[in-house]
Amino acid sequence: MFTGIIEQLGVVKGIKKENGNIDFTIGASFVSELKIDQSVAHNGCCLTVVSKNENEYVVTAIKETLEKTNLGTWKVGTKVNLERCMQMNGRLDGHIVQGHVDTTAECIQIEDQQGSWKYTFNYNNENVTVEKGSITVNGTSLTVVGSSDQEFSVCIIPFTYDHTNFHQIEIGDNVNLEFDIIGKYVLKLMQR
Repeated sequence: MFTGIIEQLGVVKGIKKENGNIDFTIGASFVSELKIDQSVAHNGCCLTVVSKNENEYVVTAIKETLEKTNLGTWKVGTKVNLERCMQMNGRLDGHIVQGHVDTTAECIQIEDQQGSWKYTFNYNNENVTVEKGSITVNGTSLTVVGSSDQEFSVCIIPFTYDHTNFHQIEIGDNVNLEFDIIGKYVLKLMQR
């Protein structure tokens, strides 16, 4: 379980393809605190630490993960939003995030709003967003400021822009989305 509050930007240090899987080596400052078999969210995608050394750790993305996320587009040097799993005695600063990416979305517009940035995304999925509801974009917990069918907008404050990989997102880029878990259950019940 995660909160969508990004701890730091990691950097992809290595990529190794093995059959249908990809092993990613990630550099981060909190590696010494990680344990093998621990969950870490990478751009919102929960992956398991399978090995580590002093400054880097390795996670494996399987075919299912690669098909539903933007991980397959990563290159050596890509900046990745990182969040370790939530501690049960901590505050839930963002919203309930599972680290289970639902789909990707394309960035279709970026507006500089003189002190913040408004990003608009388009997705092809049955899930819905609502204004003032929660959405997770590349693992970052955000509030929806505009919502229509398969399209939504979020506004990014300077701190989030500087401390996540939003500063490198460009029009046409794909991001990982995790829709609000409560909204997904409501949608499922309504479809019955």
